[in-house]
Amino acid sequence: MEKRVITVSKRRKGLAVASALLGGVLALSACTGGDDNASGSDGGDSSQSKVDEAAAKKTSAAQIKITPEDGSDNASINNSAAVTVSKGTLTDVSMTTSDGTEVSGEISADKKSWKPSTQLERSTNYKLAAEAKDSDGRVAHENASFTTVSPANSFIGNFTPDDGTTVGVGMPVSINFDKAITNKAAVQKGIKVSTTGGQEVACHWFNANRMDCRPEEYWKEGSTVTLKLALDGVEGAEGVFGVQQKTVTFKIGRNQVSYVDAKTKQMKITQDGKTVRTIPISAGSPENKTYEGIMVMSEKFKETRMNGATVGFTDDDGKGEYDIKDVPHAIRLSSSGTFIHGNYWGAKSIFGGVNTSHGCVGLQDAKGADDPKTPGAWFYNNSILGDVVVVQNTGDKTVAPDNGLNGWNMSWADWKAGSAA
Repeated sequence: MEKRVITVSKRRKGLAVASALLGGVLALSACTGGDDNASGSDGGDSSQSKVDEAAAKKTSAAQIKITPEDGSDNASINNSAAVTVSKGTLTDVSMTTSDGTEVSGEISADKKSWKPSTQLERSTNYKLAAEAKDSDGRVAHENASFTTVSPANSFIGNFTPDDGTTVGVGMPVSINFDKAITNKAAVQKGIKVSTTGGQEVACHWFNANRMDCRPEEYWKEGSTVTLKLALDGVEGAEGVFGVQQKTVTFKIGRNQVSYVDAKTKQMKITQDGKTVRTIPISAGSPENKTYEGIMVMSEKFKETRMNGATVGFTDDDGKGEYDIKDVPHAIRLSSSGTFIHGNYWGAKSIFGGVNTSHGCVGLQDAKGADDPKTPGAWFYNNSILGDVVVVQNTGDKTVAPDNGLNGWNMSWADWKAGSAA
């Protein structure tokens, strides 16, 4: 009897050790992610495995991509907010600013992409939410937010002439940047100017903010000029990026060049090389000579005010030597204040007889700019921006190439030497 007790005791002790060892194995297996059958089920999957399998069956195969990435800053105002999907189709995309303002957009016909309908604003935070379905109807979602490039970290180029206009043969493409450009080569690479006239076009930097482009000779009449700006993302200076991405076209009209002779006090207007009219003029007085050189019409005003104080002509009291509030038919020839304009206050005898102005070229005209028969009105009505006026025999210096749109006063070699390409 005693022997049996001892035997049973030993057996129980052995079972306890075996149980402890088995428990250790099970614990170790659980920590190392071992046998899926350890649950004790008869060859079946674990609870976690079933959850994973169910989740896989519910997950959509559609893969949505939003550009730029979530959290981006300095994002493009042209190419950001692009949404695409693979292995599925888009069902809904919404875009709002941080204050909740909705941004309109369209899903493509094949339902594979979406983009906003309008250009984005600078320095603005946008939020995007996209939804798509795969072929089994399972839904996928994606969200992102980003901030567009700020004005402080971006630059734009204000250009002339405007898209869709018709201009004279002397009109250059002139671009004025709102930030100083230090990486001129990169910026110039993003700007292309071409013409159907087949002329070579070269660009010239006058300074860090201005670049003009023109051919060697005047544009060919009837040709079309195209300006392409591909500046989006181009780094013009350290940390300052371009935002423009557009194409501009303008047409060259008839070839009109007018020749002002301060000695004879006559202006000869030519079209396609033939004289169409000669008009008597009054140029700058001997004390206030008119610039010589090739000048391009950059602005036209049926009536405008001219105050001498704005261009340095003042009396001892500091007031302008003249202040005429209704100068008729004024056409700007330089940034510094050279105009060719109508004159109703001078005697008719001065036109063709004596040079009396403060540097402008005057034509006989009527007060109110309402008499189409006057020489001033005729010239104004038969001129377009970009027409050329060549001023000769004034005795003054040649107008500076960057004083207005007057780069034609620079040789072709010097012009091309100012390119950064």
